[in-house]
Amino acid sequence: MSYFTLSDGEKLYYEDRGNGSDTLVMMHGWTSSHDIYSKPVEILKEQARCIIYDHRGHGGSKEADGKNASMENLAGDLNEIIKGLSLDNITLLGWSMGAGVVFNYVRLYGCDALKQIVLCDMTPKQLNDDEWKLGLYQGKYTREDMERDAGKDFFSLYKDFALGTIPRLKKIPGFLLKKPLKEKLSACDEPTLRSLAASMKSQDNRTVIGQITVPVTYFYADPGSLFSPTLADWYREHVVTSFKAVRFSESTHMLISEYPEKFAKEVGKLLSK
Repeated sequence: MSYFTLSDGEKLYYEDRGNGSDTLVMMHGWTSSHDIYSKPVEILKEQARCIIYDHRGHGGSKEADGKNASMENLAGDLNEIIKGLSLDNITLLGWSMGAGVVFNYVRLYGCDALKQIVLCDMTPKQLNDDEWKLGLYQGKYTREDMERDAGKDFFSLYKDFALGTIPRLKKIPGFLLKKPLKEKLSACDEPTLRSLAASMKSQDNRTVIGQITVPVTYFYADPGSLFSPTLADWYREHVVTSFKAVRFSESTHMLISEYPEKFAKEVGKLLSK
């Protein structure tokens, strides 16, 4: 097992695999881990040096101090990894919360180390309101919902998220679903995840999209589960560099684990450019 030691002494679990001419950094989502990329990396490692790691409070980085963790903290961690491993000409890929880390990295550190950006099924603004309907839960999640969720126990909060992410889980009786969800949560640090969820929901990164100076590709699920497929149109209108959208039909937010071969193939096409 490999750990990257941050400037504050905390350690993040990471894997550095492959020796291709390109560098690919892939970041996972909330309550997930680097494992989401295991199958794609097996395909992509001949084409690129693949860096995958666990954010604070997740998986192998569960014990890293996540007190008052924020999206800015995670962007800082990414910046330290990029500098510490001497990475450049990077294809930076973020899925779900990982895309949120991309937004914050661009805002805080720019795009000088990057070749291109790949955003996977993520909105720049999670809270919906009268003028924004492309946020969480296909445009239905509001500030009032966030305030209500703040009072929920963490398992209930995670269960709602899991059912929204993977709608087919609603067909499973609650008493059968409880154990696997509990096991999933056991790999995460609850205070860190609560803090990161609040940080994500408080952000509006729409203006950051116009600050990106490298090509952008957006992978999106259709019909999707957490986010509307029409987000692809919004990105197309607001990205100021070259832009491409890749549709994953008949998929949910879990498009990477549902279609790992297609995911790897589409990433491989971008690396070969």
